[in-house]
Amino acid sequence: MTTIESFFSLFPLQSAPANTTASFVGSLIPFLLVIGIFYFLIIRPQNKKQKETEKMLASLKKGDKVVTIGGVHGIIHAVKDTTVVLKVDDATKIEFSRNAIASVLEAAKASSDETVTEEKK
Repeated sequence: MTTIESFFSLFPLQSAPANTTASFVGSLIPFLLVIGIFYFLIIRPQNKKQKETEKMLASLKKGDKVVTIGGVHGIIHAVKDTTVVLKVDDATKIEFSRNAIASVLEAAKASSDETVTEEKK
């Protein structure tokens, strides 16, 4: 026997399965399992993080200390529809897109908190 014939002799010929629909369903289950794993490990956490970011961007207000995606630290001087003006130094103000804000370091103190502390005095 030649090498090729001996190689093919390792794999006996198989007959066609009697029920092909059962094998189709059996091969579909692992595929659906992989899709479910991707959903719970990748897609769902990403959607949750995106909602948190949108909520943070919607709640930006004057006086918040923020960091941009470029690493610029500043205090929000003005909030517009699609942009935010940051005060990065005493005389320096830079306008950024709202989407450029990466995180809020410290939220501005609300005026209601100030009135409560004044009433306690």
